Amino acid sequence: MNRYKVTVNDVTKEYPEGTVYGEIVKNFQNQEKYPIVLVVVNGRLRELHKKLKQDANISFVTTAESIGHKTYKRSASLLFLKAMYHVVGREKLKQIILHFSIGSGFYYTVKGDVQLTQELLEQVKSYMHEIVDAELPIMKSSITTDEAIERFHEYGMYDKEKLFKYRRVSKVNIYRLGDFEDYYYGFMTWHTGYLKYFDLFLYDEGIVLHLPTVEKPTELPPFKPSPKIFKVQQEAERWAERMEIETVGDLNQKVTNQDTRQMILISEALQEGKISQIAGEIAARSNVKFVMIAGPSSSGKTTFSQRLSVQLWAHGLRPHYIGVDNYFLNREDTPLDEKGEKNYECLEAIDVDGFNRDMGRLLAGELVDIPVFNFVDGKREYKGNYLQLGPEDILVIEGIHCLNDKLSYSLPKESKYKIYISALTQLNIDEHNRIPTTDGRLIRRMVRDARTRGTSAARTLSMWNSVRRGENENIFPYQESADVMFNSALIYELAVLKQYAEPALFQIPKDDPCYPEAKRLLKFLDYFVGIPSEDVPNNSILREFIGGGCFKL
Repeated sequence: MNRYKVTVNDVTKEYPEGTVYGEIVKNFQNQEKYPIVLVVVNGRLRELHKKLKQDANISFVTTAESIGHKTYKRSASLLFLKAMYHVVGREKLKQIILHFSIGSGFYYTVKGDVQLTQELLEQVKSYMHEIVDAELPIMKSSITTDEAIERFHEYGMYDKEKLFKYRRVSKVNIYRLGDFEDYYYGFMTWHTGYLKYFDLFLYDEGIVLHLPTVEKPTELPPFKPSPKIFKVQQEAERWAERMEIETVGDLNQKVTNQDTRQMILISEALQEGKISQIAGEIAARSNVKFVMIAGPSSSGKTTFSQRLSVQLWAHGLRPHYIGVDNYFLNREDTPLDEKGEKNYECLEAIDVDGFNRDMGRLLAGELVDIPVFNFVDGKREYKGNYLQLGPEDILVIEGIHCLNDKLSYSLPKESKYKIYISALTQLNIDEHNRIPTTDGRLIRRMVRDARTRGTSAARTLSMWNSVRRGENENIFPYQESADVMFNSALIYELAVLKQYAEPALFQIPKDDPCYPEAKRLLKFLDYFVGIPSEDVPNNSILREFIGGGCFKL
């Protein structure tokens, strides 16, 4: 039998041909703080059940990394579904639907002859722990697409049947856990022994599978649902139901039936109606002078601010836009992060006192010269941009800290109306595979960065984890304090973004550290039948990313 050299961190050992990577990982797990769930073998991402076939340079992916954390969550979902079907019985269960993330876990609803009770949850949870303790293997097999369509039709998983109808590949990877099998977009853990950390909660009309965060992957955080986010996600799903587009298969069917123009117009009209509703609520509050808008990266904050301003005009107000970035400290005064690099995302990078002084003077009816930040020279400049507020004037202020009252500490509460905006994807790939909101925003940013800054997809991908950390620190903790939430995701947008994102992702070479993530996103985009951008209105939030919009950005 052949033996091959395996090099890990400059340490080389020999293993017999056919050794599974999971066995190799066991020799190195004590060097890692968190469980190793995947390996990178000669630059290619591999599951631990795969076998050694040649000399290999291997690095590890743990649950403390984005790809590893998603692998854990995906595998935990399979574990939960297996347990539900076992405890309730397949004959009683019509459908289990994974809707969206809630906290660090997933929200499911159940259709069939079953009543959701705490007693049922305890039975399911107990069986899940049984499976974890047994370290059951998660088996992967490849079948033809036609066979997958037939098989999932028999299981009553019709969303998958519709999804595979539009797949160009001839093979589909199926995962099996005991007597339960399902399709998943993305890799799985080697066996169930990795899935020790989870809990189940009854919430609203369904069940929450509560899971660890990527920051602390071996412990469960307190279960703290966000009711306002949950409500806006439910609203997005109602919009999707109204349009009869709840999954990627539904969307592809609309596209192939040439219903795209009407679909785009309805989707945009639903958003415009929501923006008008928000403007009406603001106009009804006579004390409001400061509309404070915040949201994570690539939520479309700038276009939303301008469209809201148009609606405020229509409701009898005179809006004026102010970007908080204009109150940046001069570059030499910017605080440093733990790596000694300038931290432009922390609140301390803003001249908070200067911002409050100017806003307070405006509220008092004084004439104020609003600064403009020169990003080339890294200095705040005053160019006679004077502003004075009359009875109908209102400020539309946009910045990542706008929901944090420390930014506007001196302004009366009743003078502020806070809006949280995010792109909360309403589509699922199928009933058990959701589209992460972060993926939608990442693809948006990748397309915009390439178009406006000449930034490569690899560069955008390499910065994304840092961007996400900044959001977790500066935005998400304050989202529930908003007066209203706006979902900027458009149900059709990924089919449009596909045309722009794929060429950028294909440029990433195999030896780039970002290649595995690029490959995952390319596989994801392959689910969609593309839509040309011609029918996208010029005031659409999507235009902020693909270009051709009517607003000055």
